[in-house]
Amino acid sequence: MRFRNSLAAGVLLTLLGAAATPAIAQAPSGFPRVIDALKAAPGCLGVETGQTASGRRVIFAWFTGKQALVDWYHSDVHQRAMRTVFPDQTFDRTPLPDLPDDSGPILTIVSVKFAETPGADTASRKIESIGIELYGPLPGGVAVGGRFAPAAIKIRGLREIDLKTATGQAR
Repeated sequence: MRFRNSLAAGVLLTLLGAAATPAIAQAPSGFPRVIDALKAAPGCLGVETGQTASGRRVIFAWFTGKQALVDWYHSDVHQRAMRTVFPDQTFDRTPLPDLPDDSGPILTIVSVKFAETPGADTASRKIESIGIELYGPLPGGVAVGGRFAPAAIKIRGLREIDLKTATGQAR
């Protein structure tokens, strides 16, 4: 059963990773605009995309909490995307059963590694690995001139320093 939940989460990663940059436009035909829908999803506080030095496509999505993430999982866009990538797979497990309902803000990191060469259908690249990881803010840290997480995420003990003030530049 855990495999099904992991697979469903992996589908999210796959679709988000495939839509993250124009360089990977090899998504299946009719592929929904998952990134745009994610950004507009209720409870999603922000989305960033990128690529690591090892070639993984990465999406960072911040949610207000468990319910917002579960609602995204059940959204029409996400469900349609999962069926597009894995048409013969059934996704019938409750997502995040071990996460408390009052978990607070969640950073979801979705990463996908594609094969260097296209798959047999040449319309998409084979997925080598998928990972979805969930994190919550920890107290502390410093942000000089800005921060990566959306401002709506309150972090206890975070020191925020204005870069202009810190370097002695006039405002």
